[in-house]
Amino acid sequence: TMATAASAKRPQSKNCQNSIPKFATMMKLAVLAAMAGSAAAFAPAPMAKTTSALNSFEDEIGALPPVGFWDPAGLSDGISQEKFDEYRLAELKHGRVAQMAVLGYIAPETYRFGYDLTPDGSVNTNDLPNGIAAINALPFLGWVQIVAFVGCVETYGWFTSPTGVLDLPDDILAKRQTAELQHGRLAMLAFLELIRHDSQNLAVPGFDGYDNLITGLPFIYN
Repeated sequence: TMATAASAKRPQSKNCQNSIPKFATMMKLAVLAAMAGSAAAFAPAPMAKTTSALNSFEDEIGALPPVGFWDPAGLSDGISQEKFDEYRLAELKHGRVAQMAVLGYIAPETYRFGYDLTPDGSVNTNDLPNGIAAINALPFLGWVQIVAFVGCVETYGWFTSPTGVLDLPDDILAKRQTAELQHGRLAMLAFLELIRHDSQNLAVPGFDGYDNLITGLPFIYN
């Protein structure tokens, strides 16, 4: 099988093999805990809950049937609409960052720009590993480029319409806002799994028996 062949290429000691199940269990528990924390975006609303928060926010964008509006931690109890909007903005930004992060994992597996990150040409983008391993491999000037790009986006508001607001009918705008929230929520869960898999592969190389990082999308390597 593929797993057997890959394992044969990367022989492991007995102690390392014995540590794999324990480490895998710990990583899976961590992901399950994170997913439980994100469940508020998907879990159904209890019928008995009649708080002012439920009455105030049950019709907000992102509260979709059959999951509805659910706040087990009570973060929305007694808060104003302004505070709720702050929470929603934070969720929206986290979702956007997570979507970019997922693309940041997948894109380098298929394409690299191939330019030098340093003036002397000692480090090229083609030489950098993908995922968490790139943190230690990225030179200082590479981090400068990343921070400068993020700063430009935050300062000048790129990737928006010329007016800064989408000029759409209310019903179409609501659908697109809902879709963006849902995509962001899914991306946050997807990025958690990518981090878990990548971290486990760094700790125990070849634990999954595959040679590629994005094992869920094998067709991108064809």
